[in-house]
Amino acid sequence: MNKSTLNTLNAAANNYEQISFIENDPIQIPRKFTKKEDIEIAGLIAATLAWGQRPQIIKKSLLWMELLNWQPYDFVMNAPEEDFKRFTTFVYRTFNGDDCLFFMYSLRNIYQNHGGLETVFSKHSDDIKKSITYFREVFTEIPHLKRSEKHIGNPEKGSAAKRINMYLRWMVRSSDKGVDFGLWKNIKPSSLMIPLDVHSGRIGRRFELLQRKQNDWKAVEELTYNLRKLDADDPIKYDFALFGMGVNEKWTRSK
Repeated sequence: MNKSTLNTLNAAANNYEQISFIENDPIQIPRKFTKKEDIEIAGLIAATLAWGQRPQIIKKSLLWMELLNWQPYDFVMNAPEEDFKRFTTFVYRTFNGDDCLFFMYSLRNIYQNHGGLETVFSKHSDDIKKSITYFREVFTEIPHLKRSEKHIGNPEKGSAAKRINMYLRWMVRSSDKGVDFGLWKNIKPSSLMIPLDVHSGRIGRRFELLQRKQNDWKAVEELTYNLRKLDADDPIKYDFALFGMGVNEKWTRSK
């Protein structure tokens, strides 16, 4: 990669990683909280719903927060069974009330029996693929409908696990610029993997950082490997550049 291209990516990363980014992004949901556990839970919920049009993602995430009485951790841990019934009519695309209930009961199990979300994700802190796989195992250990598993990316089966990787970016990367949180200290930013989607994949190929045509876990590994060449300590800062350019600028689909 020539110096001009690197400068373009660095400039774009700096340009998009601004507080104004939050206005149209699901990260605004956990940003409404200050307690660590509230941020973790609200973040996971918003990231889980993060597919489709961003205004609808935000709308449905806000609805979920309202149903939680704007107290995610307290509700998950202490709400009586009858209060959970309000979630049975929740629907967003293929995510329904049964999925909603499964997520909250699983979160309760994680905080009661596994030390919380940070502890679960940090068990394999130097290998994000193993970290996500372990999280998925713990998350699905309670009784649940098989259909609900589709809402949790599985890199072992080739999924890019975009939403979980995005969630990890939120929790791990530095909060210096007011976008990500930097809450979790046991996972290094250098270990994170790119939240790969159609936008970041297209721009990654445009800059010859990605050759693989499918947006799967192998593509995540390839693109992240090349981003680490640009910044070994914080490769996922380029998520802002790749996603931002892909969404907001008219880049050609081929070189």
